[in-house]
Parts: sequence; C-alpha cells; structure tokens
Amino acid sequence: MHPRRLIPLVMLVSVAFAAGCTIRAVREAPVVDKSRPATAVAAPSAAAPLAPPVAREATNGTYVVRQGDTLYSIAVAFGQDWRDLARWNGIDDPARVRVGQELRVAPPAGETQGAVAAVVPVAPSGSVEARPLETTPLPAPPVTAPAAPPQLPPSQPGTPVPTPTPAPPTPPAPTVPAEPPRAVVVPEGAVQWQWPTLGKVVEPFSETRNKGIDIGGVEGDPVVAAGDGEVVYSGNGLRGYGNLIIIKHSDDFISAYGHNRSILVKQGQGVKRGQRIAELGRSDATQAKLHFEIRQRGKPVDPLKFLPPR
Repeated sequence: MHPRRLIPLVMLVSVAFAAGCTIRAVREAPVVDKSRPATAVAAPSAAAPLAPPVAREATNGTYVVRQGDTLYSIAVAFGQDWRDLARWNGIDDPARVRVGQELRVAPPAGETQGAVAAVVPVAPSGSVEARPLETTPLPAPPVTAPAAPPQLPPSQPGTPVPTPTPAPPTPPAPTVPAEPPRAVVVPEGAVQWQWPTLGKVVEPFSETRNKGIDIGGVEGDPVVAAGDGEVVYSGNGLRGYGNLIIIKHSDDFISAYGHNRSILVKQGQGVKRGQRIAELGRSDATQAKLHFEIRQRGKPVDPLKFLPPR
C-alpha cells in the first residue's frame, strides 16, 4: 500500500492597512488511497466568503498586539510614526513585538500632538501671494531755515575786510528704508494639498466600502506627492494595496498611494509637494488606477474635501 501524502495546512497572514489583520487558511488537499477501488468524490462546495477584517481598537491609548501584527502595521493603523511607537514603548528592535503585548499608541502625558489646523485652499500652481505690510508714513523732518550771515561793521579806509567763514553744509536728513514685503505665513501643521495624478475619479470615498478615492489613468502615468512630508512606508506588504507608499505630512495627516506599477522613493526619504514618487499601475487591482487616501489622526477622510477643485 502506498503511504499517504500529507500536505501541511498553510496559513496566509496578511496585514490590512486600515482595519487590522485577517487570516485565511488554504484547504487541506484530499487524501487518496490508491489501494482501494476508485470511487466518485463529491465536488467541494463553494468557499465561504471571508469574514470582514477586524478593526484595531485601543483602550485609554493602549492596544493589545494580535496575531500577524507588526510595529509598522500598528503605527499605520493608528496614524502614528513607528519610531514614535518604539520610543513610547521602549522597543529597541521594531521586529520584536509579541502577541498579547500592550503597546501605547497615543503620545504620553506631556507630549501632545499639534492642534488640527484649517486646510488652506490653494491654486494647483501652489504659488504664495506676497503682500506688503500696511505702514504709517513717517513725518517729514522739520526744515530749518539757514542762519543769516553775521553783519560786518562798515569798513574803514585802509582796514582789511575779513573774509567770512562759510557755514558747514547741513547734512541730509536720514532716509528710513522701506520694509521689504513679507510672505503670507501658513499656520503650523497645515498641509497644502494637490492632486496626486491627472486622471478622473472612478470610485468615490465611502466609509464602509472605500477608505479613499480611486483615480483612473494609464499604466506609467506619473504619481506625485500630494503634500510635503516624509515617506514612512514603501513596499507591498499590505494586502489589497499592491505597491504602496505612505507619506506623513504632520502629526495629524498622512496620505497613501496604492496599486503603483513601480515605486521611486524609499522609506525615510523627504519629499516635496508635486515631486514624482511612483508610476501608476494595477498591482492588486483589476484595472490601472491610483488608490489615494488621506487620514486625519488615523481616521480615513474624504480626500475631495481637501484637494483643490478642478
């Protein structure tokens, strides 16, 4: 009799960017005993639909690590920088987090995040208007009439006439230089947004179905940073997003760019608004498009409320 061939159960663990982790098991292959007569095998039933991903929740700013979590995925889920999480929790090696470990995901007392600043709508060109300050003109210096030369007594015959000493020239009045115009100061923490690509919106924002917007295009179209910031993630480790880039703009805002064909920036790199960071693609998608998200303190918000109209 032939020995049975056993196929181990393979667990696929993936990290969902917005809502925690999901685990799906691959069915174990049926065991066939070739020593017995062949019998009809019933066709397997259709696979049950996957359960929706479990959302991460924190109690009093503390989160309990679950199976499949990483320090990076936890930081992304709560809109934090993974280096801040490591510092708050005294973690030297970001790769070592264990199931059941309690992690602080909010700043400790005395270290507060910046207040949410109002979004400043700007034109797509991103130009800054400069205006001179209103100043009150200085009063003109008083004009002093020159003193009359002294009167000399009538000269007598044979008496030399003294030559009058010329008065020293009056120095010109000092001129006050005009103050140079000052640029309009953008409030600290505000982000000036621009569209990350030129296509049209093919899928709008939905709190239950789509955590951002999908922008159509052609593979290879440029994808640019929607605002100044730092790349905190660059890779394809988050299931459903394909080649993904995440940029931190401030303590309150991050943006995400998914389904790219290729990535042109690295984690830890600083980027400017309008800088090319990727090429539009269709990784983990059925069509060429850019999945774009804006998150405010970790919560997905509608990008159309922040992007300039066009």
